[in-house]
Amino acid sequence: MADEHDMSSKGSMYETIKTEQDGATFILTLHRPQKRNAINKQMQAEIFDALMKVRADASVRAIIVWGGPEVFAAGADLSEMRGRTPMQQFRPFNSLQVGDIWGAVASMLQPTIAAVSGIAVGGGCELALACDLRLASETATFGQPEINVGIIPGAGGTQRLARVVGLTKAKEMIFLGERIDASEALRIGLVNKVVPVGTLLEETKAWAGKQLAKLMVDKGYDLELGAAITMESLSFASLFSTKDQQEGVSAFLEKRQPLFTGE
Repeated sequence: MADEHDMSSKGSMYETIKTEQDGATFILTLHRPQKRNAINKQMQAEIFDALMKVRADASVRAIIVWGGPEVFAAGADLSEMRGRTPMQQFRPFNSLQVGDIWGAVASMLQPTIAAVSGIAVGGGCELALACDLRLASETATFGQPEINVGIIPGAGGTQRLARVVGLTKAKEMIFLGERIDASEALRIGLVNKVVPVGTLLEETKAWAGKQLAKLMVDKGYDLELGAAITMESLSFASLFSTKDQQEGVSAFLEKRQPLFTGE
C-alpha cells in the first residue's frame, strides 16, 4: 500500500483528512478524531480539493470514503452554524461549488463506496448516502437527527434517503431523529452489507476492485426503459474496442485472473 506521504499528486497535504492510493483505489479518510470527524468548513474544503484532483484521473477507478474503525462522521460541526444567516448557509441547487462535498461525491465519475464504522449521523449519514454503495461494520449507527436542533437535513438527506430506503422509512428517520443500528440499516437497504469492524476496510477494497457500470446505472435510471436499454447496448458494444475487454475474455477462457489496465 502506498504511504500517504508518497502521494505527491493525490496526497495528504491536509489537516482534517488523509488520502492514499491503493492500486486503482483512492482512499479518503476523515480525520478529526478529537471531534468524532464532525464536518467543519476546513474538512469540506479539503475533501472537495482531494476529490477534484482525482476526478479525471484514469489511474483511479474507485473511491472509498471512511472515517477509520471508530467513527465515520458525527454530522456537521454545529459550532460553525451559530449566527449564520440564511444566505450564508444556502447552497444553490444543482451548482457544484467548493465545499459541497455531498454533491462532489455524488457526481464523481468513479464508483464511490462508503465504509461506515461507528456513528454516521446528520451530514455524515448524508455523505454516506451520496456514495454509490455503503458497507457497514457491526458497530455502525445511522441517523438524521437534525430535528433535535431545530433544523432539517440540508445536504441531501431529505431526498437521497427517501430514494434509498423508501419514503415512509425516510420520513420516520427524519421526523423522529432517532438512530438505527447496522442490522436495521441492512434490512431497509441503507447499506449493502454488514461485516466485522476488523475486516471493513479490506472488504470495501475488494468491492472497489470490481468493475462497476456506474454511468449506465445512474444515467439510465431516469430514462424511459426502451431508451435506457438502447443506451446500455451502445455502451456495451463500445467496450469491445478496449484492451480491458479483450484481456477479460482472454483471462476467463484461459482460467486466470485478468490484469486490467483501464485501457
